[in-house]
Amino acid sequence: MLTIGVSLLSLARFQFAMTTIFHFFFVPFSIGMGFLVAIMETLYAIKKDEIFKKMAQFWGKIFLLSFAVGIVTGLIQEFQFGMNWSNYSRFMGDIFGAPLAIEALLAFFLESTFIGVWMFTWDRFKPGIHAAFIWLVSIGTMLSAIWILAANSFMQHPTGFTINSSTHRVQMTNFMDIIGNPQLWRVFPHLILGAFTTAAFVIAGMSAWALIRKQKDHQFFKRSLRFGLWFGLVAALGTVIAGDFQTQQIIQDQPMKFAATEGEYQDTGSPASWKIVATFDTKNHKVDHEIAVPYMLSLLTYHKFDGGIKGMNTLNKELKAKFDNNSSKSIRDLKDFYVPTTSIFWSFRFMAGFGALFVLVALLGLFWSRKKHDTLLDKSWFMYILGFMIWLPFIANTCGWLVTELGRYPWIVYGLYTIADAVSPATTTGQLWFSNILYFLLFTLLGGIMVYYSRQTLHHGLDSLDGPKKAPVSSDPFMKEAFN
Repeated sequence: MLTIGVSLLSLARFQFAMTTIFHFFFVPFSIGMGFLVAIMETLYAIKKDEIFKKMAQFWGKIFLLSFAVGIVTGLIQEFQFGMNWSNYSRFMGDIFGAPLAIEALLAFFLESTFIGVWMFTWDRFKPGIHAAFIWLVSIGTMLSAIWILAANSFMQHPTGFTINSSTHRVQMTNFMDIIGNPQLWRVFPHLILGAFTTAAFVIAGMSAWALIRKQKDHQFFKRSLRFGLWFGLVAALGTVIAGDFQTQQIIQDQPMKFAATEGEYQDTGSPASWKIVATFDTKNHKVDHEIAVPYMLSLLTYHKFDGGIKGMNTLNKELKAKFDNNSSKSIRDLKDFYVPTTSIFWSFRFMAGFGALFVLVALLGLFWSRKKHDTLLDKSWFMYILGFMIWLPFIANTCGWLVTELGRYPWIVYGLYTIADAVSPATTTGQLWFSNILYFLLFTLLGGIMVYYSRQTLHHGLDSLDGPKKAPVSSDPFMKEAFN
């Protein structure tokens, strides 16, 4: 059998990463864009200013594109679960069943129903009633996130369960513990505010490109740009604060993940320095080179200038001692509990660095575009920066997701079930090579379609709101214009 030097587990993990990351491009974007479009239409309903109606309609088209692509990529992700992770599905089915069923029956039905009503009834309801439709869609997207994160939070920090001794499966004992998981209510605000940040900077960035190209709808895109920057500033600041709350929970539940984000193999002592950059010898579990700021890790971790953290080497010994007598042989046989340090360390820094950059760019953009001293368009270099900011929230979201998922290694359900045990026993490497190539081509096509139609919508500007132009109606079927 042809394996090309890659194991079944590696191919399955790669497919999970590929499908999840690509799907996660559109989840925060759709959630954030739906919310901001709802804000725009609400402003129209209150102020009766037509520009807010046009903003809701125009950016609503981008929202609809992301929503459609997000559904397709979500279906592909479900397929790969069934194909590659059947043992995991058996182990986790009793826990996953309830939140995913509620997500489909409540949240997804809510958003998918009212998104259609909202699309086709602009002139059939009063502005306030029509705005309520998009609010229901937005609420539906956020409810979907809650139920999906409830399932994922169990994988990070299992609660409300027991292990059936005869079937060796997880069984739910308390549904309220599942939805009351502290991991869920720390990660949800961080994700939602990150989603708002994503949508805000896409609006600001696309508006910047339109202004650079000197499109005719100058005032529309100028208002859209400032709208995006204002919400981007508030959301980015909120994301940073929510991220700190989430970090406090990670310190408590997954100290190995936290130590990896800070690149600490040895116990730090007190006070602890924070590594700005570092290189690692992951084979020998040590730091090769680093540039660090004194006291800063203590301040970031404990919000005071003293306090240390345990290093990965110490934590690995503790985890080995904890699981050496586990009833599962595959868990007892684990050689170590180190996570992919280099990937997690740099992913965390890119995520945090981009968060700070969002705040800085939003502040500068708002300062230079204020009413009495509007000089933003004179700074072409900054307009190009705004244009390229479209892509950075997607990178930041991906980095955050990598920290979340890679930091759980070698577990698929933390402390209960390993990634190696979760793979489908009947899947072959040939099947995985085929499906990986197929999914990659499909994702490339879907991503290209999304970018192409978003670009076309931007270039057409407000003309895209009028729809295709109809041929003139004539009683003469043989006139020349009838064949145009």
